[in-house]
Amino acid sequence: MSYQNILVEVQGKTAKITINRETKLNALNKETIGELKTALAEALADDQVRGILLIGAGPKAFVAGADIQEFLGKSKAEAQDLSRFGHELMDGLANSPKPVLAAINGFALGGGLELAMACHFRIASENAKMGLPEVSLGLIPGYGGTQRLTQLVGKGKALEMILTGDMIDAQDALKWGLVNKVVAIEALEKEANGLLEKMYSRSASAIAAAIKTVNAGYDSNQDGYQVEIDQFGHCFGSEDFQEGVTAFLEKRKPNF
Repeated sequence: MSYQNILVEVQGKTAKITINRETKLNALNKETIGELKTALAEALADDQVRGILLIGAGPKAFVAGADIQEFLGKSKAEAQDLSRFGHELMDGLANSPKPVLAAINGFALGGGLELAMACHFRIASENAKMGLPEVSLGLIPGYGGTQRLTQLVGKGKALEMILTGDMIDAQDALKWGLVNKVVAIEALEKEANGLLEKMYSRSASAIAAAIKTVNAGYDSNQDGYQVEIDQFGHCFGSEDFQEGVTAFLEKRKPNF
């Protein structure tokens, strides 16, 4: 499919999705969110793809926020529809059965940080800056940020970041658990791809079950422990389980 605001390239087993609005610091507008939703659906439907890498074009920004121009003149109902539209993308990323990694190259602010937090993992470059500055516009985060930031860094730090709107640097983000790793910007993609490649040597079905089970623990409508029991049993019926156990007994690497 042809896109206007993103680039999609399948590199081996990875679908690399680049937010390609460098002159706008890769700001998220509704069209870009829609394209990301389509690209995600295509990656999930592609049997060749085992994982997804999100990155922003250029060295300055992953995504420097939402496109504020789109907010002007919106009614309350229209704003809620826009929020729901963004939530659909973020929830799709969070619930992807294939691992999704955000490579944060520069600014990840507002909707950009919300996009990164919806991914399963985050690796940041040393120059990265992260924050939710919406209160300075008379807004709050609208794409899941109030919930996911709290899950990642705890209520106290989340409220501090949201109520002040202040940015934190990459090392603070690492200290608070907002990112998994910090690397030099020139090593960012290599580190991201290395982490994904390690996962590709593991069972795809087990990874999908693990993502589903961990997510269930944050869903008030589900019993995470029961989901774990169900998924544990489900794994026993998989071809990957048979291959994994056979390989272990034969003292060889499994061929997943």
